[in-house]
Amino acid sequence: MQNSNFRSQNDKEDFKIQFNKRLVVFSLDIIKFCSLVRQNANLKALADQLIRSGTSIGANIIEAKACGSKKEYIRFFEIALRSANETRYWLILLREADSRYQQTASILIEEANQLCKIITSAVLTMKGKTKI
Repeated sequence: MQNSNFRSQNDKEDFKIQFNKRLVVFSLDIIKFCSLVRQNANLKALADQLIRSGTSIGANIIEAKACGSKKEYIRFFEIALRSANETRYWLILLREADSRYQQTASILIEEANQLCKIITSAVLTMKGKTKI
């Protein structure tokens, strides 16, 4: 029984490590995408918004680790979730604004969707709720 519990704890730690790496990769992908988008002067403001929201997701998840209470920890995850939803919005606008960005934006939207699902699940678990 102890071995199973140890394995479960290791699996959780491995998931957290992989999730944090995924957040970094997503942030870097957003930054690279925005460097392309910024070449279009009409879309520069959208790219700036996207960088702020897209990199905020991981920043808030990492910042949660320094929290002193469970309530504060959950609050940072909720902020990360709001940033992920905002990121999806900017990506949708960019995808629709210029067909050159359609493929990359769609890939990033799918990753943002997956991040939203993971963060939502984490928040619900921390609050002791189940998915609806």
